[in-house]
Amino acid sequence: MKITVVGTGYVGLVTGACLADMGNHVVCLDVDERKIRVLNEGGIPIHEPGLDVVVKRNVAAGRLQFTTDVAASVAHGTLQFIAVGTPPDEDGSADLQYVLAAARNIGRLATDYKLVIDKSTVPVGTADKVQAAIDDELGKRGLDLAFSVASNPEFLKEGAAVEDFMRPDRIVVGVSDERAANLLRAIYAPFQRTRDKLVVMDLRSAELTKYAANAMLATRISFMNELALLAEKMGADIELVRQGIGSDPRIGYHFLYAGCGYGGSCFPKDVKALIRTASDQGQDLKVLQAVEDANDHQKTVLTRKVLARFGQDLSGRRFALWGLAFKPNTDDMREATSRVVIDELLARGATVTAYDPVATEEAKRIFGDEPRITYAQGPMEALEGAEALLIITEWKEFRSPDFDRLKTALKQPVVFDGRNLYEPALMRDFGIEYHAIGRSVRAQAALA
Repeated sequence: MKITVVGTGYVGLVTGACLADMGNHVVCLDVDERKIRVLNEGGIPIHEPGLDVVVKRNVAAGRLQFTTDVAASVAHGTLQFIAVGTPPDEDGSADLQYVLAAARNIGRLATDYKLVIDKSTVPVGTADKVQAAIDDELGKRGLDLAFSVASNPEFLKEGAAVEDFMRPDRIVVGVSDERAANLLRAIYAPFQRTRDKLVVMDLRSAELTKYAANAMLATRISFMNELALLAEKMGADIELVRQGIGSDPRIGYHFLYAGCGYGGSCFPKDVKALIRTASDQGQDLKVLQAVEDANDHQKTVLTRKVLARFGQDLSGRRFALWGLAFKPNTDDMREATSRVVIDELLARGATVTAYDPVATEEAKRIFGDEPRITYAQGPMEALEGAEALLIITEWKEFRSPDFDRLKTALKQPVVFDGRNLYEPALMRDFGIEYHAIGRSVRAQAALA
């Protein structure tokens, strides 16, 4: 099939490359000339493991192209995936200006049938607005052209997006007519050879499904984070609690890890947007508001531990930071806990030396020429002469460090672990003062 994907961010580029990998002819459109130039020169404007291989393979085969030519992209694809950003407005609602601009371009330039597919995460009712925008543009041209609008929310995890697309656990599509349903069945058939993973529903249910999924996962995280804080006060160990409740098949183990808060481009934005959507309908989502409040609070937990240990005035003290991205295997720092921690440490007079395997350039873009932040080339380099280590992101290379060298490099052997990478008893045996989230040496000692 001929497919157009509007937007070359995480969702758009992964969607375009993976659909091309199944033999489709895909054109990816973006108005950002820099992005398209990078792609046409063989680069990848985002960090996503494995994506560069898929892109290179399909560009070489002639199945994947990149352009800034709106007219050519509209003319190309029978299927038009809209995968542009929907950043939060000041009131928390999703900003649909880019989605509707893409829809208007299709209505303004289409000359034959188009299936317009919302791939972006959009509020309930967006398909109606896309339909109206296309109808309006066609009306200006005096055309009665057949088209369909569908919703096909993405469920891609940054850092594993290619794998998620190629081997989905479910494919949700919202449609209003059989022609759209059949086209989507055909396009996704190669991705579900072992069993039918396509869940077909109405447009509004599909739109709500995406928000509901992310809100549920965010809820599990905030719930465990609040329990972790309670465990600290009561001398319990949140890791043992996690094992106890996760073994219940009705609960499971996924997204039950306590830490220093979630971030990224999806959970914070989607929770806010769903709260706003409900508010527009006259309903307060009390549970979700608590989820957001708990997460905001959790991002300050590490700094509060630092202040409790070193005092309120951190002037003249330098701290090492491991991890800047909001999660491993990405350079994305949107809503990252590291940003909150760094801002708070600087506000208290401290300086920071940070290390991240891939997010350093993004951090430099965010923090600019801030002289109190320096960036190390490796994790051990960041430790040299620092008062303590703060772990923000659970990169694999942080899991088994040389603890003896860590002790020697730091002024004091103090570690604040926002991702609970290590066992408290092991750290005690190494002679390291260890502050984790909801972990207890006393609880573990009772099992010895």
